[in-house]
Amino acid sequence: MTTAGLALRLVERHFATRDGELVLGGVSVRELAERFGTPLYVYDATVMRAQLGRLREAIPARVEVFFSVKANPNVDVLRIFVGEGAGLEIASASEYLRARAAGCAPDRIVFAGPGKGREELARVIEGGVGEIHLESEEEIALVDALAGEEGRRVRVALRVNPRAAGGAMQMGGQSAPFGFDEERLEEVARLVLRHPRLDLVGLHLYGGTQMLRAEVVVAQWEATVRLGLALAQVLGRPLESLDFGGGLGVPYFGKETELDLAAVQRGLGEKVGPTLGDPALAGARLVVEPGRFLVGPAGVYVTGVRAVKTSRGKTYVVTDGGMHHHLAASGNLGQVIKKDYPLVHGTRAFAPEALLAVVTGPLCTPLDTIGRAVELPETRAGDLVCVLQSGAYGLSASPVGFLSHPMPAEVLVGDGEPRVVRSRGTFEEPLVGLPG
Repeated sequence: MTTAGLALRLVERHFATRDGELVLGGVSVRELAERFGTPLYVYDATVMRAQLGRLREAIPARVEVFFSVKANPNVDVLRIFVGEGAGLEIASASEYLRARAAGCAPDRIVFAGPGKGREELARVIEGGVGEIHLESEEEIALVDALAGEEGRRVRVALRVNPRAAGGAMQMGGQSAPFGFDEERLEEVARLVLRHPRLDLVGLHLYGGTQMLRAEVVVAQWEATVRLGLALAQVLGRPLESLDFGGGLGVPYFGKETELDLAAVQRGLGEKVGPTLGDPALAGARLVVEPGRFLVGPAGVYVTGVRAVKTSRGKTYVVTDGGMHHHLAASGNLGQVIKKDYPLVHGTRAFAPEALLAVVTGPLCTPLDTIGRAVELPETRAGDLVCVLQSGAYGLSASPVGFLSHPMPAEVLVGDGEPRVVRSRGTFEEPLVGLPG
Protein backbone atom coordinates (compact mmCIF):
# COMPACT_ATOMS: atom_id res chain seq x y z
CA MET A 1 0.00 0.00 0.00
CA THR A 2 1.22 3.51 -0.81
CA THR A 3 1.35 6.25 1.81
CA ALA A 4 -1.52 7.95 -0.06
CA GLY A 5 -3.54 4.74 0.21
CA LEU A 6 -2.77 4.52 3.92
CA ALA A 7 -3.94 8.11 4.40
CA LEU A 8 -7.30 7.46 2.77
CA ARG A 9 -7.75 4.24 4.73
CA LEU A 10 -7.10 6.10 7.97
CA VAL A 11 -9.68 8.73 7.04
CA GLU A 12 -12.26 6.02 6.35
CA ARG A 13 -11.49 4.22 9.62
CA HIS A 14 -11.31 7.11 12.08
CA PHE A 15 -12.98 10.15 10.55
CA ALA A 16 -15.45 11.12 7.83
CA THR A 17 -15.83 13.35 4.79
CA ARG A 18 -18.62 15.69 3.75
CA ASP A 19 -18.71 17.02 0.17
CA GLY A 20 -15.05 16.11 -0.11
CA GLU A 21 -14.04 17.88 3.12
CA LEU A 22 -12.36 16.04 5.95
CA VAL A 23 -14.63 15.94 9.01
CA LEU A 24 -13.15 15.56 12.50
CA GLY A 25 -15.46 14.87 15.42
CA GLY A 26 -18.46 15.99 13.37
CA VAL A 27 -16.89 19.31 12.32
CA SER A 28 -15.36 20.01 8.91
CA VAL A 29 -11.68 20.81 8.89
CA ARG A 30 -12.43 23.99 6.94
CA GLU A 31 -14.69 25.22 9.76
CA LEU A 32 -12.06 24.34 12.36
CA ALA A 33 -9.40 26.23 10.40
CA GLU A 34 -11.63 29.29 10.05
CA ARG A 35 -12.56 29.28 13.74
CA PHE A 36 -9.17 28.54 15.27
CA GLY A 37 -6.62 29.42 12.59
CA THR A 38 -3.79 27.38 11.12
CA PRO A 39 -1.53 25.64 11.78
CA LEU A 40 -3.66 23.72 14.23
CA TYR A 41 -3.64 20.45 16.15
CA VAL A 42 -7.03 18.72 16.36
CA TYR A 43 -7.65 15.78 18.71
CA ASP A 44 -10.76 13.62 18.39
CA ALA A 45 -11.97 12.25 21.74
CA THR A 46 -14.16 9.67 19.97
CA VAL A 47 -11.12 8.10 18.34
CA MET A 48 -9.22 8.01 21.66
CA ARG A 49 -12.07 6.17 23.36
CA ALA A 50 -12.39 3.79 20.42
CA GLN A 51 -8.68 2.93 20.53
CA LEU A 52 -8.88 2.34 24.28
CA GLY A 53 -11.89 0.07 23.79
CA ARG A 54 -10.15 -1.94 21.06
CA LEU A 55 -7.13 -2.48 23.27
CA ARG A 56 -9.17 -3.53 26.28
CA GLU A 57 -10.95 -6.13 24.18
CA ALA A 58 -7.61 -7.61 23.06
CA ILE A 59 -5.84 -7.95 26.42
CA PRO A 60 -6.74 -10.09 29.44
CA ALA A 61 -9.53 -8.56 31.50
CA ARG A 62 -7.30 -8.26 34.57
CA VAL A 63 -4.83 -5.97 32.83
CA GLU A 64 -5.33 -2.26 33.48
CA VAL A 65 -4.47 0.39 30.90
CA PHE A 66 -2.28 3.31 32.00
CA PHE A 67 -1.88 6.01 29.34
CA SER A 68 1.73 7.11 28.79
CA VAL A 69 1.65 10.87 29.30
CA LYS A 70 4.79 11.49 27.22
CA ALA A 71 2.84 10.64 24.07
CA ASN A 72 0.57 13.67 24.52
CA PRO A 73 0.71 15.64 27.79
CA ASN A 74 -2.24 17.95 27.09
CA VAL A 75 -4.28 17.93 30.30
CA ASP A 76 -7.58 17.70 28.43
CA VAL A 77 -6.32 14.66 26.55
CA LEU A 78 -5.33 13.09 29.88
CA ARG A 79 -8.82 13.82 31.23
CA ILE A 80 -10.33 11.74 28.44
CA PHE A 81 -8.40 8.64 29.52
CA VAL A 82 -8.77 9.24 33.26
CA GLY A 83 -12.51 9.63 32.70
CA GLU A 84 -12.51 6.21 31.01
CA GLY A 85 -10.87 4.60 34.06
CA ALA A 86 -7.28 4.54 32.84
CA GLY A 87 -4.27 5.28 35.01
CA LEU A 88 -1.29 7.37 33.86
CA GLU A 89 2.42 6.66 33.39
CA ILE A 90 4.66 9.69 33.87
CA ALA A 91 8.33 10.50 33.26
CA SER A 92 8.77 13.88 35.01
CA ALA A 93 7.41 16.01 37.83
CA SER A 94 5.68 18.27 35.32
CA GLU A 95 3.87 15.25 33.91
CA TYR A 96 2.94 14.35 37.49
CA LEU A 97 1.35 17.79 37.98
CA ARG A 98 -0.49 17.41 34.67
CA ALA A 99 -1.73 13.99 35.74
CA ARG A 100 -3.06 15.39 39.01
CA ALA A 101 -4.64 18.36 37.20
CA ALA A 102 -6.42 15.84 34.96
CA GLY A 103 -8.00 14.27 38.04
CA CYS A 104 -5.84 11.16 38.27
CA ALA A 105 -5.57 9.73 41.80
CA PRO A 106 -1.98 9.38 43.07
CA ASP A 107 -2.23 5.61 43.37
CA ARG A 108 -3.15 5.46 39.65
CA ILE A 109 0.20 7.03 38.63
CA VAL A 110 3.49 5.21 37.97
CA PHE A 111 6.76 7.10 37.53
CA ALA A 112 9.50 5.83 35.17
CA GLY A 113 12.60 7.39 33.64
CA PRO A 114 16.36 6.76 33.72
CA GLY A 115 17.43 10.06 35.30
CA LYS A 116 14.83 11.28 37.78
CA GLY A 117 16.00 14.33 39.72
CA ARG A 118 15.95 14.95 43.47
CA GLU A 119 13.48 17.82 43.24
CA GLU A 120 10.99 15.96 41.06
CA LEU A 121 11.23 12.75 43.10
CA ALA A 122 10.63 14.78 46.27
CA ARG A 123 7.58 16.42 44.68
CA VAL A 124 6.10 13.10 43.60
CA ILE A 125 6.80 11.35 46.92
CA GLU A 126 5.26 14.25 48.85
CA GLY A 127 2.16 14.26 46.65
CA GLY A 128 1.79 10.49 46.60
CA VAL A 129 2.35 8.03 43.79
CA GLY A 130 1.37 4.47 42.99
CA GLU A 131 4.90 3.30 42.17
CA ILE A 132 8.31 4.63 41.31
CA HIS A 133 10.17 2.44 38.84
CA LEU A 134 13.82 2.30 39.86
CA GLU A 135 16.50 2.41 37.17
CA SER A 136 19.92 2.87 38.89
CA GLU A 137 21.70 2.22 42.17
CA GLU A 138 21.89 5.96 42.79
CA GLU A 139 18.13 6.22 42.38
CA ILE A 140 17.55 3.41 44.89
CA ALA A 141 19.53 5.32 47.51
CA LEU A 142 17.94 8.67 46.61
CA VAL A 143 14.34 7.45 46.79
CA ASP A 144 15.06 5.76 50.11
CA ALA A 145 16.57 8.98 51.53
CA LEU A 146 13.68 11.14 50.29
CA ALA A 147 11.18 8.68 51.73
CA GLY A 148 12.97 9.03 55.06
CA GLU A 149 12.72 12.83 54.89
CA GLU A 150 8.96 12.49 54.33
CA GLY A 151 8.65 9.86 57.05
CA ARG A 152 6.93 7.37 54.79
CA ARG A 153 7.51 4.19 52.83
CA VAL A 154 7.44 4.26 49.03
CA ARG A 155 6.21 1.53 46.70
CA VAL A 156 8.85 0.79 44.05
CA ALA A 157 9.32 -1.59 41.14
CA LEU A 158 12.43 -2.57 39.21
CA ARG A 159 12.61 -1.57 35.58
CA VAL A 160 14.38 -4.38 33.74
CA ASN A 161 16.32 -4.23 30.49
CA PRO A 162 15.60 -7.66 28.95
CA ARG A 163 18.10 -9.77 27.05
CA ALA A 164 15.95 -9.61 23.91
CA ALA A 165 13.62 -6.89 22.66
CA GLY A 166 11.77 -5.73 19.54
CA GLY A 167 10.07 -2.75 17.96
CA ALA A 168 11.13 -0.02 15.55
CA MET A 169 13.04 1.74 18.34
CA GLN A 170 14.60 -0.70 20.78
CA MET A 171 14.84 0.44 24.39
CA GLY A 172 16.13 -2.86 25.70
CA GLY A 173 17.84 -6.06 24.61
CA GLN A 174 21.15 -4.22 24.32
CA SER A 175 23.27 -1.76 26.25
CA ALA A 176 20.86 0.97 27.38
CA PRO A 177 20.35 3.64 30.05
CA PHE A 178 16.89 2.24 30.78
CA GLY A 179 16.51 0.04 33.84
CA PHE A 180 18.72 -2.77 35.14
CA ASP A 181 20.05 -5.55 32.93
CA GLU A 182 18.06 -8.74 33.25
CA GLU A 183 21.08 -10.73 34.41
CA ARG A 184 21.38 -8.45 37.48
CA LEU A 185 17.79 -8.95 38.63
CA GLU A 186 18.54 -10.92 41.79
CA GLU A 187 21.48 -8.74 42.80
CA VAL A 188 19.52 -5.50 42.43
CA ALA A 189 16.44 -6.88 44.15
CA ARG A 190 18.51 -7.80 47.19
CA LEU A 191 20.03 -4.32 47.16
CA VAL A 192 16.58 -2.71 47.26
CA LEU A 193 15.53 -4.99 50.13
CA ARG A 194 18.34 -3.52 52.24
CA HIS A 195 16.69 -0.08 52.07
CA PRO A 196 14.15 0.10 54.89
CA ARG A 197 11.81 2.69 53.41
CA LEU A 198 11.32 1.00 50.04
CA ASP A 199 8.56 -1.54 49.41
CA LEU A 200 9.64 -3.60 46.40
CA VAL A 201 6.29 -4.61 44.94
CA GLY A 202 6.97 -5.54 41.35
CA LEU A 203 8.68 -5.28 38.02
CA HIS A 204 8.45 -3.16 34.87
CA LEU A 205 9.73 -4.24 31.47
CA TYR A 206 9.90 -2.04 28.39
CA GLY A 207 11.84 -3.47 25.50
CA GLY A 208 10.93 -1.23 22.58
CA THR A 209 8.41 1.03 20.95
CA GLN A 210 6.39 1.22 17.72
CA MET A 211 5.69 -2.53 17.76
CA LEU A 212 3.51 -3.50 14.79
CA ARG A 213 3.95 -7.28 14.90
CA ALA A 214 1.76 -9.27 17.26
CA GLU A 215 4.47 -11.83 17.96
CA VAL A 216 6.80 -9.07 19.23
CA VAL A 217 4.14 -7.79 21.62
CA VAL A 218 3.41 -11.30 22.89
CA ALA A 219 7.13 -11.99 23.35
CA GLN A 220 7.53 -8.85 25.48
CA TRP A 221 4.63 -9.94 27.68
CA GLU A 222 6.09 -13.45 27.96
CA ALA A 223 9.43 -11.99 29.06
CA THR A 224 7.69 -9.80 31.62
CA VAL A 225 5.88 -12.76 33.15
CA ARG A 226 9.05 -14.84 33.20
CA LEU A 227 11.01 -12.12 34.95
CA GLY A 228 8.13 -11.43 37.31
CA LEU A 229 8.15 -15.04 38.45
CA ALA A 230 11.92 -14.86 38.93
CA LEU A 231 11.59 -11.73 41.07
CA ALA A 232 8.87 -13.31 43.18
CA GLN A 233 11.20 -16.24 43.85
CA VAL A 234 13.94 -13.87 45.02
CA LEU A 235 11.50 -12.00 47.27
CA GLY A 236 9.97 -15.19 48.61
CA ARG A 237 6.48 -13.75 48.21
CA PRO A 238 3.95 -12.97 45.45
CA LEU A 239 4.29 -9.78 43.43
CA GLU A 240 1.85 -6.93 43.94
CA SER A 241 2.53 -5.30 40.57
CA LEU A 242 3.62 -6.30 37.05
CA ASP A 243 4.00 -3.67 34.32
CA PHE A 244 4.16 -5.00 30.74
CA GLY A 245 5.29 -1.63 29.36
CA GLY A 246 3.85 -0.08 26.23
CA GLY A 247 5.29 0.20 22.75
CA LEU A 248 2.16 -0.65 20.75
CA GLY A 249 2.54 0.95 17.34
CA VAL A 250 0.44 2.59 14.65
CA PRO A 251 1.22 2.64 10.91
CA TYR A 252 2.79 5.85 9.60
CA PHE A 253 4.15 4.77 6.24
CA GLY A 254 2.75 2.99 3.22
CA LYS A 255 4.47 -0.35 3.75
CA GLU A 256 3.51 -0.59 7.43
CA THR A 257 0.51 -2.64 8.50
CA GLU A 258 -1.69 -2.07 11.51
CA LEU A 259 -1.03 -4.10 14.65
CA ASP A 260 -3.24 -7.21 14.46
CA LEU A 261 -5.08 -7.05 17.78
CA ALA A 262 -6.85 -10.33 17.12
CA ALA A 263 -3.46 -12.03 16.82
CA VAL A 264 -2.30 -10.25 19.98
CA GLN A 265 -5.39 -11.53 21.79
CA ARG A 266 -4.79 -15.11 20.62
CA GLY A 267 -1.11 -15.01 21.48
CA LEU A 268 -1.64 -13.59 24.95
CA GLY A 269 -4.41 -16.09 25.61
CA GLU A 270 -2.22 -19.02 24.64
CA LYS A 271 1.19 -17.98 25.96
CA VAL A 272 0.60 -15.52 28.80
CA GLY A 273 -2.91 -16.01 30.17
CA PRO A 274 -2.36 -19.38 31.83
CA THR A 275 0.74 -18.15 33.70
CA LEU A 276 -1.10 -15.17 35.15
CA GLY A 277 -2.90 -17.61 37.45
CA ASP A 278 0.38 -18.65 39.08
CA PRO A 279 0.21 -17.94 42.85
CA ALA A 280 3.17 -15.56 42.48
CA LEU A 281 1.15 -13.35 40.10
CA ALA A 282 -2.49 -14.13 40.87
CA GLY A 283 -2.96 -11.12 43.16
CA ALA A 284 -0.76 -8.65 41.29
CA ARG A 285 -2.02 -5.50 39.63
CA LEU A 286 -1.24 -5.97 35.93
CA VAL A 287 -0.56 -2.86 33.86
CA VAL A 288 0.07 -2.03 30.21
CA GLU A 289 1.11 1.55 29.43
CA PRO A 290 0.57 2.49 25.76
CA GLY A 291 0.64 6.06 24.50
CA ARG A 292 1.03 6.26 20.74
CA PHE A 293 -1.54 3.52 20.07
CA LEU A 294 -4.23 5.30 22.08
CA VAL A 295 -3.80 8.87 20.94
CA GLY A 296 -1.78 8.79 17.70
CA PRO A 297 -4.69 8.11 15.32
CA ALA A 298 -6.86 10.71 17.12
CA GLY A 299 -4.68 13.67 16.14
CA VAL A 300 -4.53 15.67 12.91
CA TYR A 301 -2.10 18.52 12.24
CA VAL A 302 -3.88 20.99 9.97
CA THR A 303 -1.77 23.35 7.87
CA GLY A 304 -2.80 26.16 5.52
CA VAL A 305 -1.29 26.40 2.04
CA ARG A 306 0.51 29.69 1.46
CA ALA A 307 1.97 29.07 -2.00
CA VAL A 308 2.27 26.48 -4.75
CA LYS A 309 5.39 26.89 -6.85
CA THR A 310 7.66 24.99 -9.21
CA SER A 311 11.43 24.79 -9.13
CA ARG A 312 13.42 22.90 -11.73
CA GLY A 313 10.71 20.39 -12.42
CA LYS A 314 9.43 19.91 -8.87
CA THR A 315 6.21 21.25 -7.40
CA TYR A 316 6.36 22.71 -3.89
CA VAL A 317 3.35 23.22 -1.66
CA VAL A 318 4.44 25.71 0.99
CA THR A 319 2.35 25.64 4.17
CA ASP A 320 2.23 27.57 7.44
CA GLY A 321 3.09 24.48 9.50
CA GLY A 322 6.24 22.44 9.66
CA MET A 323 9.00 20.81 11.67
CA HIS A 324 8.87 23.43 14.45
CA HIS A 325 5.45 22.07 15.42
CA HIS A 326 5.67 18.51 14.11
CA LEU A 327 9.25 17.30 14.09
CA ALA A 328 8.26 13.65 13.66
CA ALA A 329 6.37 14.32 10.43
CA SER A 330 9.47 16.05 9.01
CA GLY A 331 11.46 12.86 9.56
CA ASN A 332 13.88 14.55 11.95
CA LEU A 333 12.81 12.71 15.12
CA GLY A 334 14.95 9.60 14.91
CA GLN A 335 14.33 8.47 11.31
CA VAL A 336 17.41 7.26 9.51
CA ILE A 337 15.68 7.17 6.12
CA LYS A 338 13.10 9.97 5.97
CA LYS A 339 9.67 8.81 4.88
CA ASP A 340 6.36 10.62 4.52
CA TYR A 341 3.62 10.59 7.10
CA PRO A 342 0.09 10.08 5.68
CA LEU A 343 -1.13 13.44 4.35
CA VAL A 344 -4.53 14.33 2.88
CA HIS A 345 -6.02 17.38 1.23
CA GLY A 346 -8.41 18.92 3.74
CA THR A 347 -11.17 19.95 1.32
CA ARG A 348 -10.72 17.47 -1.55
CA ALA A 349 -9.65 14.38 0.34
CA PHE A 350 -10.77 11.79 -2.21
CA ALA A 351 -10.36 13.85 -5.39
CA PRO A 352 -8.12 12.41 -8.12
CA GLU A 353 -4.44 13.17 -7.73
CA ALA A 354 -3.30 15.97 -10.01
CA LEU A 355 0.24 16.56 -8.82
CA LEU A 356 3.19 15.00 -7.05
CA ALA A 357 4.44 17.58 -4.60
CA VAL A 358 7.01 18.33 -1.95
CA VAL A 359 5.14 19.75 1.03
CA THR A 360 7.20 22.18 3.08
CA GLY A 361 6.74 24.51 6.01
CA PRO A 362 7.62 28.21 6.36
CA LEU A 363 11.06 27.79 7.95
CA CYS A 364 14.39 28.79 6.41
CA THR A 365 15.85 25.29 6.28
CA PRO A 366 15.56 22.35 3.87
CA LEU A 367 14.83 20.18 6.93
CA ASP A 368 11.38 21.78 7.09
CA THR A 369 9.77 19.24 4.79
CA ILE A 370 6.66 17.33 5.87
CA GLY A 371 6.12 15.46 2.62
CA ARG A 372 8.70 14.52 -0.01
CA ALA A 373 6.54 12.80 -2.63
CA VAL A 374 2.91 13.53 -1.82
CA GLU A 375 0.13 12.79 -4.28
CA LEU A 376 -2.43 15.61 -4.02
CA PRO A 377 -5.41 16.84 -6.01
CA GLU A 378 -5.19 20.31 -7.55
CA THR A 379 -3.92 22.57 -4.76
CA ARG A 380 -3.68 26.34 -4.40
CA ALA A 381 -3.03 28.98 -1.75
CA GLY A 382 -5.73 28.95 0.92
CA ASP A 383 -6.26 25.18 0.76
CA LEU A 384 -5.56 22.86 3.69
CA VAL A 385 -3.12 19.96 3.95
CA CYS A 386 -3.64 17.65 6.93
CA VAL A 387 -1.07 15.36 8.54
CA LEU A 388 -2.70 12.24 10.01
CA GLN A 389 -1.45 10.04 12.87
CA SER A 390 -0.40 13.23 14.66
CA GLY A 391 -1.88 12.75 18.13
CA ALA A 392 1.31 11.35 19.66
CA TYR A 393 4.79 12.91 19.83
CA GLY A 394 3.65 15.98 17.93
CA LEU A 395 3.78 19.44 19.45
CA SER A 396 5.51 18.52 22.72
CA ALA A 397 8.25 16.61 20.85
CA SER A 398 9.07 19.49 18.49
CA PRO A 399 11.50 22.47 18.50
CA VAL A 400 8.74 25.02 18.98
CA GLY A 401 11.17 27.87 19.62
CA PHE A 402 12.90 27.57 16.25
CA LEU A 403 12.46 30.83 14.29
CA SER A 404 10.09 32.05 17.03
CA HIS A 405 6.84 31.25 15.26
CA PRO A 406 3.72 31.33 17.47
CA MET A 407 2.55 28.10 19.05
CA PRO A 408 -0.40 26.52 17.24
CA ALA A 409 -3.69 26.08 19.03
CA GLU A 410 -4.77 22.62 20.14
CA VAL A 411 -8.48 21.84 19.82
CA LEU A 412 -10.52 18.93 21.14
CA VAL A 413 -13.46 17.64 19.07
CA GLY A 414 -15.84 14.70 19.37
CA ASP A 415 -16.70 15.51 22.97
CA GLY A 416 -19.36 18.19 22.51
CA GLU A 417 -18.67 21.64 21.09
CA PRO A 418 -15.12 21.94 19.68
CA ARG A 419 -12.99 23.78 22.22
CA VAL A 420 -9.50 25.11 22.55
CA VAL A 421 -7.38 23.05 24.96
CA ARG A 422 -4.28 25.14 24.31
CA SER A 423 -4.51 28.71 23.06
CA ARG A 424 -2.69 29.93 20.00
CA GLY A 425 0.51 31.84 20.71
CA THR A 426 1.30 35.38 19.56
CA PHE A 427 4.24 36.93 17.76
CA GLU A 428 4.99 38.91 20.93
CA GLU A 429 5.10 35.79 23.14
CA PRO A 430 8.83 35.01 22.59
CA LEU A 431 9.65 38.47 23.98
CA VAL A 432 7.92 37.88 27.31
CA GLY A 433 10.42 37.85 30.15
CA LEU A 434 13.31 39.39 28.18
CA PRO A 435 15.20 42.14 30.01
CA GLY A 436 14.36 45.72 29.12
